[in-house]
Amino acid sequence: MKKLLTVLLILALCCGFAACGQDEAYTVGIVQQMPHIALDSAAQGFQDALVAELGADNVRFLVHNAQGDPTTCTTIVNDLTTKKVDLILGNGTTALLAAANSTATIPVLGTSITEYGTALGIDDFDGLVGGNVSGTSDLAPLDAQAALIPELFPEAKTVAMLYCSSEPNSAYQIKVVSKWLTDNGFSVVNYPFFDSNEISSVATAAAAAADVIYIPTDNTAASCAEAINGAVLDSGTPIIGGDSGICRTCGIATLSIDYYDLGYTTGKMAAKVLTGEAKIGEMPIAYAEEFTKVYNPVNCAELNIDTAALEAMGYTSL
Repeated sequence: MKKLLTVLLILALCCGFAACGQDEAYTVGIVQQMPHIALDSAAQGFQDALVAELGADNVRFLVHNAQGDPTTCTTIVNDLTTKKVDLILGNGTTALLAAANSTATIPVLGTSITEYGTALGIDDFDGLVGGNVSGTSDLAPLDAQAALIPELFPEAKTVAMLYCSSEPNSAYQIKVVSKWLTDNGFSVVNYPFFDSNEISSVATAAAAAADVIYIPTDNTAASCAEAINGAVLDSGTPIIGGDSGICRTCGIATLSIDYYDLGYTTGKMAAKVLTGEAKIGEMPIAYAEEFTKVYNPVNCAELNIDTAALEAMGYTSL
């Protein structure tokens, strides 16, 4: 009997050790709104953070890119919910909306979202979405971003606001920046475009009408930055971009965040949700803590802008 009890105890201990040593594998779905530098960087940071927090063998990613199509975002999210993934990342506003509208049970994190209250239609947003949604925001201090225009172009009078009319967060940024500019004596003219098919002609018109163009953190604009650059650069009209990705391609300068770091922060949030360390409904939206003045040396050279003067003003080269 003693031998039998000993064997049973050993087996029980072995099973216990095996259970303790067994790593739980999580499946995480990533829905990216479209391919461009900022969203790509955020997605990479998110994955790197989860691997660092949980281990490469303990997390599996299902990565999808909707190529800018809202319907595809919804199709992807529906497939992920059917597969009962453990968490969904909505990378970009349209991707977040698709995920938030598709499931009330699977945790949903957003990243590269400017203003969650605007994106999700929440009045008097206080920083906490609640339910099964949270995430990170790429919102830079918009007044400080607007202030780059008189700092760099003190003779400018008219600013064209170039943005996608179908992106609610772009409209939010335009409203805030326009108020600052008009309060400081600028004439502001809106040049919205509906999709990528209109962007070249609208950008050309904006360049002809204004001294400076402002583009917010706008996913459609970012994905079409090469087309904007082709339409605007020869006119000599400088562009202040809402993020470093836009600035790197068609802009002159911006006050920017690091999207890789933003994605990394989102990944750390995801790890806490997956392991039960935190409840997603109690996690407030996280914001970037550091902002950097950067300039595009190539476009500055094309427009004969003194980069040494920019660096003396605290700007760094992209």
